[in-house]
Amino acid sequence: MNNSIANIIKDVPEFQVMVEKAQERTVGKPIRVAIAAADSENILKGVFMAQEDGFVEPILVGSYKKINEVLEKIGAKDRKYDIHPLDNDTNKVQYSIDMIKSGNADMLMRGNTQTRDFLLPVLHKTNHLIRPGRILTHVVMLKIPTYHKLLALSDVTLLVHPSIEQRKEVVRNMVDALHVFGVKNPNIALLSLIEKPAFHMKDTVEAQTIIIDHKDSPIAPCNLVGPIPWDLIINKEAARLKGFDNPACGEFDGVAVQNLMNGNLIVKVLMTSCGAHNCGVLIGANIPIAITGRSESPEESYLSLAACAAMNASPIRDRYFG
Repeated sequence: MNNSIANIIKDVPEFQVMVEKAQERTVGKPIRVAIAAADSENILKGVFMAQEDGFVEPILVGSYKKINEVLEKIGAKDRKYDIHPLDNDTNKVQYSIDMIKSGNADMLMRGNTQTRDFLLPVLHKTNHLIRPGRILTHVVMLKIPTYHKLLALSDVTLLVHPSIEQRKEVVRNMVDALHVFGVKNPNIALLSLIEKPAFHMKDTVEAQTIIIDHKDSPIAPCNLVGPIPWDLIINKEAARLKGFDNPACGEFDGVAVQNLMNGNLIVKVLMTSCGAHNCGVLIGANIPIAITGRSESPEESYLSLAACAAMNASPIRDRYFG
């Protein structure tokens, strides 16, 4: 295992569980991952780390010239990989999806492509990638240096202003993802600015509605709390000082954000300013999809691949990917 990966996961039991699952359940049969527009330096570094640890086989899709330039730059020309050179007029994401649908690949990964361009083929109805009755959400697993456990955050990529029903699906997908990391019956927070419903703040009223509905008909096996602000989510002392009596404070496993702007901003601030590590996966599709930012580290790409490999491996694949 690469030293940088070992240093990250040694203090994060949940990451350790995930990587072990990825390795154990792919012994002798690595997951074939199609990287759409594979000319991305850090993503390829992460992919080759995962290849070294035995749970993926790289399929590089995109411009032959650009991919080879990156391989040369990172000293990976002699690595084992399958390359599919495409011209500029061919949609790299759709080509990668077609490979998976035809049985020539197992997993999709975002490469050097805009988020919108990556997601449009994934969401297109003709590709039939979204599980019936579910929606696609991006779950980010964060290890924040000042927080004692792994923290899931969603949705940070797809749902601009989620409805009440969509926020329920965000919770359901998050609980599914946390199960892969060995977290059972997680504490999930519905993030807001304040901890009490206020008629002039729509998301607080929606959070209260979700909580009531969850009590009548559980969304997923979890302890759901909300509305609740960030300081009460991660800090027991803040909860004590504010008189917010809930044992989940400082012990939350996941945070469902109000909207895309808040979620994306929180993740980027935590990563760029606080030294957080993360892995991101798309939940709700019937194929495993790894998605990391193009500016994120190779370690983040590795961890996202490990999460997808763990979810894709039998006997839990049907639960997550239909």
